[in-house]
Amino acid sequence: MDVGRSPVPYLQAARALRSVGQGVAIVDMALYLKEIGWRATAIGGVMSAAGVAGALLILVVGVASDRVGRKPFLFAYECMTCLAAFVVAVSRNPVALAAAIIATGFGRGQNGAAGPFTPAEQAWMAQSVGRDRRSRVFSINTAIGFFGMALGCVLGGLDRMWRHALPGAAAFRPLFTGIALLSLLCACVVWLAPGGGRTRAEQREGGKRSDNADQSGAVAPGEALDGTSKRREENRNIAKFAFVNLLNGLGVGFVGPMMSYWFAVRFGATSAQIGGTMALSFVVTGLSAILSGYLADRVGMVRSVVWLRLLGVALMVVLPLMPTFALASAVYAVRGALSRGTQGVRSALGSSFTGDERRGFSLSMNSFFTRVASAVGPTVSGWLLDAGSFALPFFFAGALQLASTVLYGLFFRSFDGGPGRRR
Repeated sequence: MDVGRSPVPYLQAARALRSVGQGVAIVDMALYLKEIGWRATAIGGVMSAAGVAGALLILVVGVASDRVGRKPFLFAYECMTCLAAFVVAVSRNPVALAAAIIATGFGRGQNGAAGPFTPAEQAWMAQSVGRDRRSRVFSINTAIGFFGMALGCVLGGLDRMWRHALPGAAAFRPLFTGIALLSLLCACVVWLAPGGGRTRAEQREGGKRSDNADQSGAVAPGEALDGTSKRREENRNIAKFAFVNLLNGLGVGFVGPMMSYWFAVRFGATSAQIGGTMALSFVVTGLSAILSGYLADRVGMVRSVVWLRLLGVALMVVLPLMPTFALASAVYAVRGALSRGTQGVRSALGSSFTGDERRGFSLSMNSFFTRVASAVGPTVSGWLLDAGSFALPFFFAGALQLASTVLYGLFFRSFDGGPGRRR
């Protein structure tokens, strides 16, 4: 890293730009595919395939970024997204569209994160921030993504303004072209960010840093571990966190990628209405993300997450029972704030299990299981929606996220006390 310069502002700026494009895509991608004749099962299937492809890519990115650095992978992701958005803008060919979505997760709604390249992004940021500040910095970074998603969702409803000139599916093309331009600008920001490479000196000193930087986060308070037992403890924490994320990913997959389709079919909502609802949700969630970072500093990274997510689970079950679009929108916004607002704190915990030399591996394992699990949901929920079942996907999601939240609290409660928690 360049002396005196931090990559954090650059990474946050990139996240802001990226999240605006993702906000447009989460509103319009499913609606665009619906407009050109795709059924819910087909839309869910391609979103599931994108999840599987992203999971496989995560395994490569996390480990490789530990060896060669973080920047090349983030830069490659922005270039890939730019190309994918351009393909979606100019083509109706189902093979080309499927390839663009599967390669980048286009339209899955990733809250400003860098898709399957997220482990590189998070590891780069964690490497630049001390553990005592990590919850707050990660929460602010998450909030930036949510605010950008909110703006993107509002922009996603602009297709109605030029439908007289670009009727039907063509109305979405200017928006997808805009995403391509945003991705290009994002690539430039990543390129200008200081550091992100892996020098030989850093490779030699990685082990020394890991012994000092995050040992308190990788072991239970009071334990003195040698190198071998420390590695085993790290691996146990990584495995437990991966299992928790697997359950959460299953729940997310049932509802996340199909929400715009669900609103359209269940209530006949337009893209502008759906965009407004999602924008409101992301604004409230962004505020919640900032609050959760401060809350974690006071009551702990684990306890704060558990209580907020339990409330979110309750609203997940209530959401499909709402009789009107307005009520469903309100519940959706609050539920998102409670559940997704803890994302930054959870990422901060996951980045603290190891030192820098294994952080990409640790984060990639957790992201891998989340991705694989979330790939199952869209296909199943798409099939249920085609069958006219508008509530079951939410009930399945609520049950899985309840299990995930309870286990999160049981597995990691020791991180809220002693050396595992710092003010």
